[in-house]
Amino acid sequence: MWFVIRLLHLLAMAFFVGGQIVFAAVVVPVSRRSGESASITAMARRFGYGTLVALALLVATGSAMASHDHLWGDSTFQAKLGLVALIGVLLAWHVRRPALHVLEAAVFVLSLAVVWIGLYLANGYT
Repeated sequence: MWFVIRLLHLLAMAFFVGGQIVFAAVVVPVSRRSGESASITAMARRFGYGTLVALALLVATGSAMASHDHLWGDSTFQAKLGLVALIGVLLAWHVRRPALHVLEAAVFVLSLAVVWIGLYLANGYT
């Protein structure tokens, strides 16, 4: 069971972070060059719906694994939770102000930091 929970967690993380990489490296530059702002808006909205599902999976599976591994009191895990909360705030802000592209960059960098800490915790370092 824990293998499946960890697998779901990793797939959701891959969708969330990988999607950001694809958007930044491929979708946005191509859409801007072609001048199709309506298509980028539609793609971003669709990705946003997928992101909500991914975030729900990340919270559910992450909470289960944290309980199973007794991580709630761990300072490294709490730092990860703080970054996740900050990402949530930035995403909400980005939904209200999509033209502030610095928010996209901040979410991406913080997402990479969360992945880094997650790998650190998964390998038994606390």
